[in-house]
Amino acid sequence: MKLAILSRNTRLYSTMRLVAAARARGHRVRVLDPLRCYMRIARDGFALHYGGRELKGFDCVIPRIGASVTFYGTAVLRQFEMMGVYTPNPSDAVLRARDKLRSLQILAKRGLGLPATVFGDNPDDTADLLNMLGPPPHVIKLNEGAQGSGVVLAEKPAASQSVIEAFRGLYANFLVQEFVREANGRDIRCFVVGDRVVAAMQREAVPGDFRSNLHRGGTGSRVTLSAAERRTALRAARAMELGIAGVDLLRSARGPLVLEVNASPGLEGIETVTGVDVAAAVIRHVEAALA
Repeated sequence: MKLAILSRNTRLYSTMRLVAAARARGHRVRVLDPLRCYMRIARDGFALHYGGRELKGFDCVIPRIGASVTFYGTAVLRQFEMMGVYTPNPSDAVLRARDKLRSLQILAKRGLGLPATVFGDNPDDTADLLNMLGPPPHVIKLNEGAQGSGVVLAEKPAASQSVIEAFRGLYANFLVQEFVREANGRDIRCFVVGDRVVAAMQREAVPGDFRSNLHRGGTGSRVTLSAAERRTALRAARAMELGIAGVDLLRSARGPLVLEVNASPGLEGIETVTGVDVAAAVIRHVEAALA
C-alpha cells in the first residue's frame, strides 16, 4: 500500500507513530504538508502537485489536519478523494467535526445524549437564551476552539452575561452549555477505529480548573468502559461518518453524554496511558478497508 499522511510536521508524535506502524507492516509512506500541496481542477480531471512533482499512485490518505488549516487541508483531502484515493476520514466528515454546533445538532438528531446547549446571535435575546438553558454554572465555548482553548466556566448569571458580551464584541461564534457537575472535572477519551473502541482513558482536570485536556495540564489514567459508554462512542463516530475518531464522553446521572467528536485525535496521550498500539490499529483498519 502507498500511504499519504497529511501533516504539517513530520516530528509530531502522532505522525511519527503512524509512519512507523505503516512501515513496520511493509507499506510505503509519505508525509505531506497540506499547505505545500497545490491542485488543478478541470473538466478533464484532477491533479495534485507537491514541490514541483505530481502526486499519484496513492492508495490511502490519512488526514492529520490542525484546526488552523481546516479550510485548505480539507480542500487538499477532497482533491485526493476526487482522484479516487481512499480516506478513513472524508473531508466533509472532518468539516462536520470541526463545527461544534453542527456536530451537536447531528448527534442530537441521532438520539445521542449530550449536555444541553444553546446558541444565539442577537444581544437582545441573551437573557431568554440563558433561561432556555437553566441556572448556572454555564460553560461558554468558542465554536472553533480546540484543546480546551476558548472555554470559560461562568458560575453566576452576571458572569455568563459578561462573557457572552465579550465574545460577541470579538464577533466570535460560541455555544453555551450546561455544566455537568457530577462529572467532577473528568471526561473519557474513547479512541474509535472502524467499529471498535481500541483504547480509552479518563482525563482529570488539575485542581482549580474544570478542563480535563492533557494540553491544559490534565492527567490521564486507564478506565474500563461500560457497555453504554462503548456503544455511545461508536454511535457518535458513526453519526459523524468518521472511521477514526476521538470521542469525548462525560459520565452523568443520566448516562454517558457526548462532549465532542475529534477528527484528528492525538495518539501520544492515549498510547502512553493505556499501552495500546493505536497507530497499528489505524493501519490495520485502512488495510481492511482497501482489501
